Amino acid sequence: MPFLNIESFAKKQVAGVQDYSLLAGRAVANLFTAPRYWSEIWSQMDSIGVGSMPIVILTGFFTGCVLALQSATALKEFGAVNKTGGLVALSMVKELGPVLTGLMVSGRNASGMASELGSMKVTEQIDAMRALGTDPIRKLVAPRLFATVFMLFFLTIISDAVGIAGGALVSTTLIGLPWSSYIADSYDKLLYGDVVAGMTKPLFSGFIIATVGCYFGLKTTGGTQGVGKATTEAVVVSSVFIIVVDFLVTRLMIGIFGS
Repeated sequence: MPFLNIESFAKKQVAGVQDYSLLAGRAVANLFTAPRYWSEIWSQMDSIGVGSMPIVILTGFFTGCVLALQSATALKEFGAVNKTGGLVALSMVKELGPVLTGLMVSGRNASGMASELGSMKVTEQIDAMRALGTDPIRKLVAPRLFATVFMLFFLTIISDAVGIAGGALVSTTLIGLPWSSYIADSYDKLLYGDVVAGMTKPLFSGFIIATVGCYFGLKTTGGTQGVGKATTEAVVVSSVFIIVVDFLVTRLMIGIFGS
């Protein structure tokens, strides 16, 4: 890899941000104008949503199990084991559910988008689409963006639900906490602002996963080696962005709802 001086490196990064912003902006604009490729949208919803359910369910379930086990152990010292349900529910809905679901879907689908579009780029299929009068962003990026944002919202709900259920299973079988006590505390602790905060994050995460994955796919160069590099970059960058945006959204929600 050739060494770049500071000026060249800065110009490259600014150009990358500009290209990404233009791609994301055009993809969002294409969602509100015709034509729309519904067959592609349904296909991506099936691939992203249904295909990601097993890993999301497993991750959410065992996260809830571990969270309940660790929480009960710590709360036992203060005689507050009956507060385990509320702690698990708040942690899953506000933070762990949205973030872990976003990271799992990012690892599975951002890499898939980058590799698929990267392969099309290096084999000149993207250029062929342009030659035939088809906009690659409308055909390839916009459906993936819509499908990812839409399906990640529901995947997060599933992750939250199975996480709370996993915590309930551990609490009732290993800790001896009554089922009714766990459910009642979970329900009492969750407020409107907590649910809004937790359900806002997957909208941003879905946008990041789709746009970053497609961006690195469409800028792929260098044959199969370039495809591998683009896939790795897509996963790393989207994962980092998800965590950073999670912090910003959390701070915003605390400012709005106060908790």
